[in-house]
Amino acid sequence: MQTQTYQLVIRNADLIDGSGTAPYRADIAISHQQIVAIAPALSLQADHMLDATGLVVAPGFIDVHTHDDREVIDAPTMLPKLTQGVTTVIAGNCGISLAPWLANQAPPAPLSLIGTQKDYRYASVQDYKKAVQRAQPAVNVGVLIGHSTLRVNAVKDLGRRANDDEIKVMQDLLAEGMHAGALGFSSGLFYQPSKAADNAEVIALAKVSAAAGGVYTSHIRDEYNGVLDALNEACDAGKEAQLPVILSHHKCAGPANWGRTSETLALLNERRKTQAIGLDAYPYTAGSTVLDPDYVDGLIRIMISFSLPHPEMQGRDLADIAKEWGLDQKEAARQLLPAGAVYFQMREDDVERVLSYPHTMIGSDGLPHDSHPHPRLWGAFPRVLGHYSREKKLFTLAEAVRRMTTLSADHFGLKRRGRIALNCWADLVVFDPETISDRATFASPKLAATGIHWVLVNGTVALANGTPTTNRSGRFLDRKTERYADQN
Repeated sequence: MQTQTYQLVIRNADLIDGSGTAPYRADIAISHQQIVAIAPALSLQADHMLDATGLVVAPGFIDVHTHDDREVIDAPTMLPKLTQGVTTVIAGNCGISLAPWLANQAPPAPLSLIGTQKDYRYASVQDYKKAVQRAQPAVNVGVLIGHSTLRVNAVKDLGRRANDDEIKVMQDLLAEGMHAGALGFSSGLFYQPSKAADNAEVIALAKVSAAAGGVYTSHIRDEYNGVLDALNEACDAGKEAQLPVILSHHKCAGPANWGRTSETLALLNERRKTQAIGLDAYPYTAGSTVLDPDYVDGLIRIMISFSLPHPEMQGRDLADIAKEWGLDQKEAARQLLPAGAVYFQMREDDVERVLSYPHTMIGSDGLPHDSHPHPRLWGAFPRVLGHYSREKKLFTLAEAVRRMTTLSADHFGLKRRGRIALNCWADLVVFDPETISDRATFASPKLAATGIHWVLVNGTVALANGTPTTNRSGRFLDRKTERYADQN
């Protein structure tokens, strides 16, 4: 009897399939970019063999919360993500997307976090999709369409709610983007360009995403004292528009709200009884966004991630800069603008409570264009696997993997990704469960993780022994083809 030979076999691995069930020893065969056989260990043959003895093979991780819109085009090797085992990024979060906007002005914060005026050059999501396909990034790219991006296209005065004509312009742009394959609509009501929008404006747009089978992701209006009202506002929008809601980087920010994740998660449990709700989180007690003097309270540590007028201050604490300049922290912050900052605004028990919640997906929320970024850009996924699973034992390794794979794929309608099963796309990561660890720190944030041996994207080895190969086989993930892909 002739033995079938495959293009590639990952041999003798401890297989974690993404479902949360316990690992088992197996071989995985790959041909034509897909998983074509899963068999007892040491039973399959291939032209190319990867010996995974003592290692885990898992579905490639899906980073559900990124701001990689421009990075996948300008730096398509995507090293910060590939070295973590991430094979798919979802861009366009927090109401900030690179498309659709042919910018006629400098982008206001926070749109400035992902590009300058020359970078906002895609009048449609279709144009952006073509640019991604030309760049051929090393990872798959799914996109959300940002509310703030839509507003700068259509709303003459960002300090007020959009009128009916302006809402119609935004709806048409959003409909085009959904037709081009976007996964959904995102908002960031916390930020200045969208702060004046009421929930009726959001719902009018979310309904366009709903009609196309998309999702609504929300950087809620207030993660501080008003967090419960803001969560209800986002959930109300999803319920009214009849589409799934995903709550971004869930947290309770500021010392006055530490410990309140018990309340917020109880609220989400209640809301989940009547509607589809998901959430994502990153495994750190600090967040990162634009520097805003209004959120400088003198209570929490704030580190500068970039400053255009004072680039020499990147990586330094605002308190130290203020002392050196003989100013209070608010005034020092004003002198640094435009700038970004890392805010140490959470408490560890809240972070662990959110990470432990069974419906929490993992997202890095990294900002790739910061000169001294938050370490989550390079370390979020290995930190969950190493620090929180192996060391702190918040959950099993198989459960940690589920939060990064099937849970994420299911929320975003990626039917043949995020799982190890026959006929699924071969997005895979092979790692050492004993050594996988984040190395990026707040002091040295651009350090690659350890313990990742191979990363495969659509069946092609993209990373080998921590080093990128010349193969870049990522795809733009079109919601229509991904959602309705036949697995049989």
